[in-house]
Amino acid sequence: MHELSIALSLLDLAEEEAERRGGVQVAAIHVKLGPLSGVVAEALLSAYDLARENTRFERCDLVIEQVPIVAYCPNCRGERAVISVQEICCAECGTPTPDIRTGRELELSALEIIDGPADATCGSPAESA
Repeated sequence: MHELSIALSLLDLAEEEAERRGGVQVAAIHVKLGPLSGVVAEALLSAYDLARENTRFERCDLVIEQVPIVAYCPNCRGERAVISVQEICCAECGTPTPDIRTGRELELSALEIIDGPADATCGSPAESA
């Protein structure tokens, strides 16, 4: 389950940034995740819950933003949604296209920082999207 190593890496990055900012508390870790990333959102959430136990991030949420697959359609000459993960074709005209613009993301996009002392409560129990 590579989602556990990803969750641990996210917590490491959050720890580094929190320390760089003087030991601030992190309320939530925001991640952009595309269907072509090879990561299952539900598995990542479950792994994150396990990885954060008994750490300073025990009450920090993991918020996942699902990024759609968008490709450049040479026929329409624009960025368009695709029909499906299995059929990378323009949803408007059906033209196959290998030029994928979004949908591969696995990116830590933001950290929600709590102003205040380092011992302040960090977020609420996990209620992630």
